[in-house]
Amino acid sequence: MRSLFIFLAILVMNPLTSFGKSGEIVVVIDPGHGGSDPGHEAEYSGHADEKELNLKIAKFLGGYIEKYLQNVRVIYTRTDDSFPSLDQRVDKANNNNADYFISIHCNGNANKNVRGTESHVHSWNAKKAVELAKMIEKQFSTRAGRHSRGVKNKDDIKHSLQVLKFTQMTSVLVECGFVTNQSEANYLNTTNGQELIASAIFRAFRSFIQKEHPTISFVKSTSGASSSSDGGNYSVQIMSSKTPIDVNGSHFKKLPSAVTRTELNTTNAYKYIYTVGNYATKEEADQALKEIKTKGFPDAYVVKR
Repeated sequence: MRSLFIFLAILVMNPLTSFGKSGEIVVVIDPGHGGSDPGHEAEYSGHADEKELNLKIAKFLGGYIEKYLQNVRVIYTRTDDSFPSLDQRVDKANNNNADYFISIHCNGNANKNVRGTESHVHSWNAKKAVELAKMIEKQFSTRAGRHSRGVKNKDDIKHSLQVLKFTQMTSVLVECGFVTNQSEANYLNTTNGQELIASAIFRAFRSFIQKEHPTISFVKSTSGASSSSDGGNYSVQIMSSKTPIDVNGSHFKKLPSAVTRTELNTTNAYKYIYTVGNYATKEEADQALKEIKTKGFPDAYVVKR
């Protein structure tokens, strides 16, 4: 009898933890800085401050979630150039009983050669946050073609991040690149770069929640939808060649992401093809194609992987 009483008491106090959510999950997207706090200021002419880049990437991320997923409610800590305090950001997530908190930032360093993405968690003991952070970095590396610096915790950076320490859900802070590195800053200041970063975070988030909440249907039905709404992967083929060409060559440097060379099993003279990116949707690939054509590859075209 006493055991039954304890069980019922636990259920009343924390019903969601006991059985898990069955209908909808909530994700809070936090564009870092804003208002009077620019974050890392633009280092190069024509570039935006960190606060603007954070907001653009955050909105792309939220847009992907709302477009391609169901049973996920998106809440932003800000949607304009305002500055919610760190306490307000934490409170917004906690008061809305959020399941996930993703904070979007861009990095900076006095050494302008430093580049790459990072995903931060409060502690290695936050197992789910660590797993989500690893999945985000994998997407950055394998799908978006970015240099990943890996997952960091409070011990790596020698201090705690308030939005990770005090939020009561699975929380990750993502550093999308260094605005102090000119090449990376150029990338982050393009719509294509912002979309690719956001789509990498989206793909990791989608995979993670599907695993964590197997009883919830997240992916919207594609029945009767156009081909641009499917979940397939697309790339942009930029050229082909008879003999292999170094994908790190100078003529590829202006492209938005790394070039992949594939050797075909064919009797055709042109045995090697070169592709850029791995996009979740046709729209993403078409957007990338526009930029790629301006980089010296006017004959590039979208291919389904």
